[in-house]
Amino acid sequence: MRETPGNAPVVVAARRTPIGTAGHAYKDLTVDRLAAPVIAAVAEDVPGRRVEDVVLGNCMGPGGNVARVSALAAGLGHDVPGLTVDRQCGSGLAAILVAAQAVRAGEMDLVIAGGAESASTAPLRTHRGAETPYARAPFAPAGHPDPDMGPAAEALAARYGISRERQDAYASRSHARALAARAAGAFKEEIVPVGGRADDQRPRPLREASLARLPAAFVREGTVTAGNSSPVSDGAAAVALVPERLRAGLPGLRLVAGSVVGCDPALPGWGPVPAIRRVLARTGVELEQIAAVEIVEAFAAQVLAVTDALGLDPLGADDGRVCPGGGALALGHPWGATGAVVVTRLFGGLVRAAAPPGTLGLAAAAVGGGLGVAALFEVV
Repeated sequence: MRETPGNAPVVVAARRTPIGTAGHAYKDLTVDRLAAPVIAAVAEDVPGRRVEDVVLGNCMGPGGNVARVSALAAGLGHDVPGLTVDRQCGSGLAAILVAAQAVRAGEMDLVIAGGAESASTAPLRTHRGAETPYARAPFAPAGHPDPDMGPAAEALAARYGISRERQDAYASRSHARALAARAAGAFKEEIVPVGGRADDQRPRPLREASLARLPAAFVREGTVTAGNSSPVSDGAAAVALVPERLRAGLPGLRLVAGSVVGCDPALPGWGPVPAIRRVLARTGVELEQIAAVEIVEAFAAQVLAVTDALGLDPLGADDGRVCPGGGALALGHPWGATGAVVVTRLFGGLVRAAAPPGTLGLAAAAVGGGLGVAALFEVV
């Protein structure tokens, strides 16, 4: 079918698990056991409609098409296929963009999309003939920079002059924002209880003075610490996408535009900058028009480098716009899911909070290997 305005993809439901620190809350739950309850809950949020596909981001799982396994585990039926997407830390958001393409093209009328990660149960991988597992797959081939994400965040902080004090202040803010949001009930409707938990495991009060005492985690005399970095985490998140013509009055977030870009693999945390700029250029929207900006908080240094480049001040004038309910620094960073978590947070902060139609929200993630993913949404 030819694309029509009636096929504009709209997120009409969004749910997530509580997020647990790897090795703790969900240490025994495989990735499909995290994803399936969320998929089932999202399907229940749009009753009377047939789910035509499930698209899930995942980075470190066991293979076997995690999306298909999770769809079956959710009880969707044998006719729902499943597609698993790997764009590393951007996988959950990229999966939503992939699902939206099918809706926009008129090929599907209801797709559940998101991501899931169980760092706790992800298999160790060993090259054939090797005696020990390898730490991670390469993000780039030989001859290209391929830093681990911690040193990469340190390099980004050094390149753009992001001080230790600002990083610690931002980390403290993330936890404070998350605790306040939870106390206000802002997470209650989006969370699907899993494994006996109904709340995120990690957020806690943090004092900047305590953060200042932590040693550098990745580079001697560096500024990136365990306190201003996100933890390795377990969790899942998913949304339901339908075309505008079938929205039937349900409030939601219309996907205005999305973008996936590449950047220097030596500085992968920079990826959201060109991705967001491309989305804004394609839509003619100014950043000042956007009410909420959700950036995956892998590292405080990375978020501050990106917001500085975009002209945002999350520690000042834009405190209420950038990750207003906290982010991955406080809640946790389940790699394949985290890009879908930020869309779920946008849905909660805009749709569930009854923001007026036309209100704009932005979601973005940086990706190992030098990628950026961004998506612009509008309340309908």
